[in-house]
Amino acid sequence: MNTASGEHARLILKLSSIAPLLQADTDALAGLPLRTRSLRAGEDIVLQGDSPTECCFVIDGLICRYILTSGGGTQIVSFHIPGDLPDRDSLHLPHLDHSIAAISQARVAFIPHEALQDLATRFPNIAVALWRDAVIDAGVFRQWLASLGRRNAKQRVAHLICEVFSRMADLGLADGDHFRFPVTQSQLGDALGLSSVHINRTLQELRAEKLIVWNGPVVTIPSLEDLSEAGEFDPSYLRLKPLSGQQ
Repeated sequence: MNTASGEHARLILKLSSIAPLLQADTDALAGLPLRTRSLRAGEDIVLQGDSPTECCFVIDGLICRYILTSGGGTQIVSFHIPGDLPDRDSLHLPHLDHSIAAISQARVAFIPHEALQDLATRFPNIAVALWRDAVIDAGVFRQWLASLGRRNAKQRVAHLICEVFSRMADLGLADGDHFRFPVTQSQLGDALGLSSVHINRTLQELRAEKLIVWNGPVVTIPSLEDLSEAGEFDPSYLRLKPLSGQQ
């Protein structure tokens, strides 16, 4: 029987939170060949147009996917926490249509495509977990699109904070009512389609209403129920276990 290393354990925890895995599945995942890499904040992992031969998953830190516009603007299209496979799509795309970078100091592990494809072929439960992960990812994209198109600034920020907290709490990465979210106001703006000034004003409003406490990289949520109401946040699209304060 394989014993999962700390790196493998992150991936196993994430996939087993999405779909039931047998001991044989987790043993197979624990035997995957990995190449680890430490990243500085702001460092790119892969770039739009690249043709990677490996998938990466996040061991520690916060990662984002982003798109550069022709005018030089940056649109962050997702945030990724430990256990996530932010470039899972590279298994099926000849060229990436987005870039992936570290938001904070981070560690990632790379898995050769052929090794992951082989596991998905031989272990149906792993294939199901990867497919469900893609379905959940699509649900997140739909909610981000709804935020950009229909939610106001307060709702956008509140919704995003609830989403990241809920995902982290589900994997045991939050500590009670608080979690690490080391993003700048500029990066929040790049994710939510708002200026840094607007983000600053919105965060002040959420603080004044005692919906969040944000000190450095740590965000505290006094009442998840109240913040969820402010952000119109319904966690059902994340397919997570129920969290305290949610039904």
